[in-house]
Amino acid sequence: MKEILNQLFEGKKLSKDQAKDTLIGIASGKYNNSQIASFITSYLMRSVTVEELEGFREALLELCIKIDFDAYNPIDLCGTGGDGKNAFNISTISSFIVAGAGINVAKHGNYGVSSLCGSSNVLEFLGLKFTNDKSILEKQIETSGICFLHAPLFHPALKNLAPIRKELGVKTFFNILGPMVNPTFPKNQIVGVFSLELVRLYGYIYQKTDKNFYIIHSLDGFDEISLTANFKVMGRSEEAIFSPGDLNFSPKTLEELSGGASIHEAAKILLNVLNNQGTPAQKEVVIANSGFAIHCAKPELSLQDAFAMAKESLESGKAFNAYRKMMEATA
Repeated sequence: MKEILNQLFEGKKLSKDQAKDTLIGIASGKYNNSQIASFITSYLMRSVTVEELEGFREALLELCIKIDFDAYNPIDLCGTGGDGKNAFNISTISSFIVAGAGINVAKHGNYGVSSLCGSSNVLEFLGLKFTNDKSILEKQIETSGICFLHAPLFHPALKNLAPIRKELGVKTFFNILGPMVNPTFPKNQIVGVFSLELVRLYGYIYQKTDKNFYIIHSLDGFDEISLTANFKVMGRSEEAIFSPGDLNFSPKTLEELSGGASIHEAAKILLNVLNNQGTPAQKEVVIANSGFAIHCAKPELSLQDAFAMAKESLESGKAFNAYRKMMEATA
């Protein structure tokens, strides 16, 4: 590790193989906490390169506990986090809306690091028991259309690093990696990222895969479609910047998307929105995100038809039913 750290402190880049080998070494307990913290924080001084990110991704996918869900052809809705906006759990709620619309979801999530409440925090608070037992996950997705994959149970490297990341309390390249390493290897994915540079990095990597994907970034820094500003969407064969009005949504404010000051408030917001009792702003934001996910999984649909499916899933109670059945399947 000393040689790697000196290389990084001198401003040099790692090769793909060096990045992969270093992360495998971290996962295996080869390095102490101080060395790991130094390694992680070196990437706060500069951006990770495509080659480094590919190496880190390969390491985690090689080490992860894999779940073969090809038969379900699921989609994942996941953000990098790290935007510091403390918004309510938009991608989590949107995942249930997509499931309610009849599209299988393998939701990959974790505890919040740079925000108050990640998807794992709120679902655990509501009583979800995390598991990497395939039979239970199959029961979840077969009965509700959605299963939840708590990242540390599938990625020993991430589990070992959790205390260090929590103590650092800032966004790191592990925020960037999270959405890339879903252990079901989904062929459809919506990824929200916190910077335009990450749109480019993800684009380079995802173009080399066989995924249907949309990479999303709101130009005011949100790692999802916040409707607080124009937002960029990159797909396999398309790239565009939309304003809320382009899609018949009204602009929102940061305050309207607040995730609350406690996990109790975050959970209350999640249940209210899923019960179709959220505010108009909350409702429009989750419909926007869900609609793009539905369009990703079913590109033959128009965006407006996809938004209509998302709205129907929410207003009919199908989204809440997906949530309820997933929770029951784990009890």
